[in-house]
Amino acid sequence: MASEESFVVLVHHRGSIKRKTRSGVKFTDKDPLCIVVTPTMSFDDLVRSVLMKLGLEGAKRVKKFFYRIPITVLQDTVKYDCFTISSDEDLQVMFLCRRQFSEVRTPELLAKLVDVVSSSGGSNRNTTTLATAAGSSSRPAIGSSSVPVYQPVVQPVASSSFAVDLNGSVGDEVGSRKNPPNPLLGVAPLGVGDGLLGDVEEDDVEPDMIDDDSGDDIGASEPALAVGGSSSGTQQYPPHFSSLDLDAMRQEGVSGHSVGFGARDAEGTAGLTEFQVGQQFQDKEQALLSVKTYSIWRGVQYKVIESDYRQYVGKCSEFGNGCTWLIRLSLRQRKGIWEVKRYNGPHTCLATSISSDHKSLDYHVISAFIMPMVRADASVSIKVLLNATTAHFGFRPTYRRVWMAKQKVVALIYGDWDESYNELPRWVLGVQLTMPGTVAVLRTSPVRVGGQVDESQAYFHRLFWTFLPCIEAFRHCKPLVSIDGTHLYGKYGGTLLIAIAQDGNSNILPVAFALIEGENAESWAFFLSHLRQHVTPQPGLLVISDRHNGIKDALEALDEGWLPPSAYRAFCI
Repeated sequence: MASEESFVVLVHHRGSIKRKTRSGVKFTDKDPLCIVVTPTMSFDDLVRSVLMKLGLEGAKRVKKFFYRIPITVLQDTVKYDCFTISSDEDLQVMFLCRRQFSEVRTPELLAKLVDVVSSSGGSNRNTTTLATAAGSSSRPAIGSSSVPVYQPVVQPVASSSFAVDLNGSVGDEVGSRKNPPNPLLGVAPLGVGDGLLGDVEEDDVEPDMIDDDSGDDIGASEPALAVGGSSSGTQQYPPHFSSLDLDAMRQEGVSGHSVGFGARDAEGTAGLTEFQVGQQFQDKEQALLSVKTYSIWRGVQYKVIESDYRQYVGKCSEFGNGCTWLIRLSLRQRKGIWEVKRYNGPHTCLATSISSDHKSLDYHVISAFIMPMVRADASVSIKVLLNATTAHFGFRPTYRRVWMAKQKVVALIYGDWDESYNELPRWVLGVQLTMPGTVAVLRTSPVRVGGQVDESQAYFHRLFWTFLPCIEAFRHCKPLVSIDGTHLYGKYGGTLLIAIAQDGNSNILPVAFALIEGENAESWAFFLSHLRQHVTPQPGLLVISDRHNGIKDALEALDEGWLPPSAYRAFCI
């Protein structure tokens, strides 16, 4: 199978993580390792492979990996974010993304190496090492002897539903530099991006290190600045406690206008910090998603003052207490788009409480973020999605909220429950046309409105189906059939009934199926009568089941053909 084939992962072990406007994040290490992995490899196996390749077994250990995770693909541009891998479940995210994004066949990791503590409790670690900050002398170093500073793990990147707006302009470079390519390095593999060779057009916004939650730096290739406080503190503060830089927020972009957040403005420019008057959104949902994402990245709260089909007004929760942040969006009816009509920003307040969750990180925002992972593998666990969401936004939502987000994504990809039931008649017809010999019996119930039957609508009642290969295969199986049901836990519930046969090698074969409202005498009679008619007409058949009264009543019916000597019954133990 293709999914079991080995592939190469580039593992960086020096350098830092740089944030870019067009491609998201990149790793600065110019000499990465090439590690061959398989989708069945565990986190510990990957760690051992890296340390063995570096020859550092016993001297260093890998605390975690930073994965350059692809978020969106727009034409020939891949946008990346940073995802922390520290367990087997986190590693599955990389495998999922590799299967989904065919443009990125060679994943990139950055290994965070730390010294191995000796048996005496000491280590070779330099305790005077300071965390590298933004890589620019214009940003002040923040220190504290008692209060640690929260450093956001990732650069704010809008979710996939409006990611097109973050990649609209390539000319809005805040800063640029040119590095000559290293002639000793080969050509980067397809999909690796620009992490290996120096770009001729680099547009780094903040060439800083992305620190982990302990405040340790990733590499020591750049001059270090003091950041954060002592290691004795345990509280984590919102991002703006350490990164609120009003001058940087008010920096000007193209033509002297402040840079916009998450949407194109009237001139088609794209920005990363603040909204601006004239920005346009495709619809209200996209506009709200952008406002919520902005609030999450800033680590602040806002409240909705007015929201209807024509306009949306939000104010900072501390409006009137020193903060004047306000945004008003309105619908332009002629064009059918939403536009920022008024904006007072940025926030000038500080958070009044400390929380690991964020009010704006609702299941709508989460669903936009996890869409690629669910599309790649609908069976991805909630825990994996929860960890990925936490790493991306810096806040940890509840398990139920992520579950609701996944349900929304599944409905968007595969259709919701109502759509699925409405497709049943079409599905039945399609199966019978493409697989001649298929037997499908659909039963509906009438819809009554005001005591009268509405002929234009009907309720789903029951469905029995079996396929021609199942019917033909049963003729060569043992003369026995096992029947049982299992509850369905979807929106409308119900029960799935199934009949299973056994061949001469004791292999099981499902031969018939039914969707019913629940186990009772009528529903079992519906299933068993069609099973007898279409699949198991042979005499002397043995039926194995549990002791459900509905099965008993259906098998004892005089006109169904399940009484001895036509059929015999045995019970499950």
